[in-house]
Amino acid sequence: MKITKRDLTVASLSVCCTLTCIIAQPKGSILESTVFDWNNIAVRGTAIGSVRTFFRSPTATTDELECHVTTLNPGEAAHAPHKHQEEEVIIIKDGTVEALANGEKKKVGPGSVIFQASNQMHTLRNVGKTPATYHVISWHSPGTMDK
Repeated sequence: MKITKRDLTVASLSVCCTLTCIIAQPKGSILESTVFDWNNIAVRGTAIGSVRTFFRSPTATTDELECHVTTLNPGEAAHAPHKHQEEEVIIIKDGTVEALANGEKKKVGPGSVIFQASNQMHTLRNVGKTPATYHVISWHSPGTMDK
């Protein structure tokens, strides 16, 4: 069997297309429907409390969806006031926090929900006498992630 110039061209195009697909693929795989068991998520101690990271991945409609649970020791702040492009929802599980949102500080407890809009200053501080635990869900809409 003789290899023709046409065979080499087709093979070369196939290799180029395959490599292009591999290189152009998102860095992480697309997050599919999944159940995350609280008891199976590792707890990592921090200087201010602890964190459980459930996932941080692209989805079918976002460049990145992230969920973690933070526990803040009494008197501790999650971070200095800052802002970022992604939006986030925070759901207070336990304790009392003071949230900076839209230029105002508000004290809230279990069951409260905080929405942090894109590029607005925010922070959280545990103002109670017990640890404060909250769920954070953040997402990067398409085109908002720093490359």
